[in-house]
Amino acid sequence: MRKILFNDITLRDGEQSPGVNFFPEEKLEIARQLVRMGLPIIEAGFAVASDSDWKGVNLIARELGGQPGAPVICSMARAHHKDIDAAHQALRPALRPRIQVVLATSDLHLEHKLKISREECLARTRESVAHARSLVEDVEFAAEDATRSDPAFLFQVFAAALEAGARTLEIPDTVGYAAPHEYGALVKAVLDNVPGAKDAVIATHCHDDLGLATANTLAGIAAGAGQAECTINGIGERAGNAPFEEVVMALKTRPGQWGAEADIDTRHIVETSRLVERLAGMAVAPNKAIVGGNAFRHESGIHQHGMLCNALTYQIISPESVGAGAFRLDLGKLSGRHALMTKAQSLGVTLDDQTFEAFHEAFKDLAAKKKMIVDDDVANLLKRFAPARA
Repeated sequence: MRKILFNDITLRDGEQSPGVNFFPEEKLEIARQLVRMGLPIIEAGFAVASDSDWKGVNLIARELGGQPGAPVICSMARAHHKDIDAAHQALRPALRPRIQVVLATSDLHLEHKLKISREECLARTRESVAHARSLVEDVEFAAEDATRSDPAFLFQVFAAALEAGARTLEIPDTVGYAAPHEYGALVKAVLDNVPGAKDAVIATHCHDDLGLATANTLAGIAAGAGQAECTINGIGERAGNAPFEEVVMALKTRPGQWGAEADIDTRHIVETSRLVERLAGMAVAPNKAIVGGNAFRHESGIHQHGMLCNALTYQIISPESVGAGAFRLDLGKLSGRHALMTKAQSLGVTLDDQTFEAFHEAFKDLAAKKKMIVDDDVANLLKRFAPARA
């Protein structure tokens, strides 16, 4: 089974979420969690962007990147000497530094944003990657807006990047435009049409504007990508990036589906998610996969009965495997007898059949009038039916 490398980009692309600002010490706190999970690559920031960004990259490089067995510590840089030099200086303490050079390749970006020709784009790719390669051994080249680029030109740019010394080729779906079958096909096309690509690492980088970031990332992995770039909780520009927790648990849960696996200690996922949620000030939706508050809660009677018989009936992921604790059976108007009886027993009360039926009817009446039922509601109701024991 192929091993997939994860490049966590929470501290750079994730920080580009509107309203998010990680201080250097906060970046280090998050990075420590990433190391606990076994992330092999951490993109620590965009060093040239500000003094705070430079300090964040440098702090992580010093504290976490300078020890044997340390992860790769990466800084993003535009295709300019100033950016690349700033990244290099910030990364100096790291034993395994990586500079990621980013340059757009779509005609839309070349004409309207960069105002350069394709020829100038190719020349800038060669020159900037070569400069980065003269400073560090590990260079990644990202073709911004790759999924809206002319494929033939994209292949030329990637070939130029490899010739100049890049080791990793990143295929960004910068605006979340691609569909999974298109993204997978593009990864395969790069591998088939760029000389030397099969000896390099192809990286996915997908945004969630159409809600397809996870699906596109997995399609890219299935097509041969060897690295996935993701953020914790899927934070990032606009609608965000591919959520790390979704991609890694898809690989863990169904490894045969994508022909790949990852060496990640998933038991720290929820803890890390809560940390990023707090420091970013971005609440995780209750129904968010893997890390949402409702991910391992069950309220309907049919599901609760199944869970009490065998958790696999309605749960494909063990909550303990991601550090979420045990599953919960929440009581509400849709809950059934089995869950209600289990709750009563957990409160130390066992009712005979006739009394339980009366209690069940009273509970249904209460649940129809309240948005949320808590244990005290059940305990107080039980006092009416088993006053000596409740």
